[in-house]
Amino acid sequence: MSRHILAGQVVSEVKLVLARRLRREMTPQECRLWECLRGRRLADAKFRRQQVIDGFVADFYCESAGLVVELDGSAHDGRADYDAARDSIIATRGLRILRIANDRTDEDLPAALAAIEAALKATSPPGPLS
Repeated sequence: MSRHILAGQVVSEVKLVLARRLRREMTPQECRLWECLRGRRLADAKFRRQQVIDGFVADFYCESAGLVVELDGSAHDGRADYDAARDSIIATRGLRILRIANDRTDEDLPAALAAIEAALKATSPPGPLS
């Protein structure tokens, strides 16, 4: 199945409204990370925030690398089964999910960015041969 989810994806109005609200009301950790990802600031990768994928809203999504970055805070407490099912559905598109604890962005943002950059390199298609 194609991982290019933007074209042709049917998204309900409810999910569109939710994604827009989540963009306006990002957590402090999401804001901090978004400042480092937006505008191709990390490894020249284009990220989208609060991207709807198969009815779920992913925190950050890089289409070219097929990478979803999820920040896990207290909203994820007690939701391990739900998160695992969600990740499984998203993974059927050939996407890789990287989960980062909110605490990591608070305590060691460079390490969180390094983990994202490593995941980008691991999932990006190889460059042209010389």
